[in-house]
Amino acid sequence: MLHPNIVSSASAICLVGGAALRRTAFATVAPYVGGFVGVDSGADHLLAGGITPLAVIGDLDSVSPQARAAFADRLWQIPEQETTDFEKALTRVTAPFVIALGFTGGRMDHALSVLNVMARRPDRGVFLVDGDDVSYLAPQGDSVVDLPAGTRVSLMPLGDVRASVAGVAWPFTDWALHPVGRNSASNMATGGPVRVSAQGPLLVTLPQSCLAAALTGGLRAG
Repeated sequence: MLHPNIVSSASAICLVGGAALRRTAFATVAPYVGGFVGVDSGADHLLAGGITPLAVIGDLDSVSPQARAAFADRLWQIPEQETTDFEKALTRVTAPFVIALGFTGGRMDHALSVLNVMARRPDRGVFLVDGDDVSYLAPQGDSVVDLPAGTRVSLMPLGDVRASVAGVAWPFTDWALHPVGRNSASNMATGGPVRVSAQGPLLVTLPQSCLAAALTGGLRAG
């Protein structure tokens, strides 16, 4: 289903959800984005951080009165309950890619629903960031991410996937991966290019300190 744009940007956008954030979260992603969008109660994180969002999108059932008042001119209430607040926002933002903060570390069903949306909407270029990790869908075909030796590399299928990986301690070629089958949960970079070939929704998870490398590897083919 097509949705009208609420935010259109030539730069990346950060969607901010309501799960707990570290104090340094906004500073970590700010160099890579051109603006912020609150997703329901994520508006309260933005208010606390002194950041004025481009919009606040969701069913708005969890936004505090203080955030409602502060951002009254940029609230977009979408009351339907067939989609999550994350999907409501993601489908109404047009940007080269999206960094998603505040969507993990809270309720498990919320985190799983975000992964579901990422798998169904790979064209949106979502990078899911928290205090520990950055996760993204591997580009279809070949891609490369440059990582220091010893860096944790997790490859988890979100559906039926055929994948190969090189430049890691435990490489493999043309494996069939599945959410309830084979995966590569805790591999390790040997230093230099990690080459991933994927057909299907393959979630790559790296340490959050590798955000810049993830953005490069997740946005271009190798």
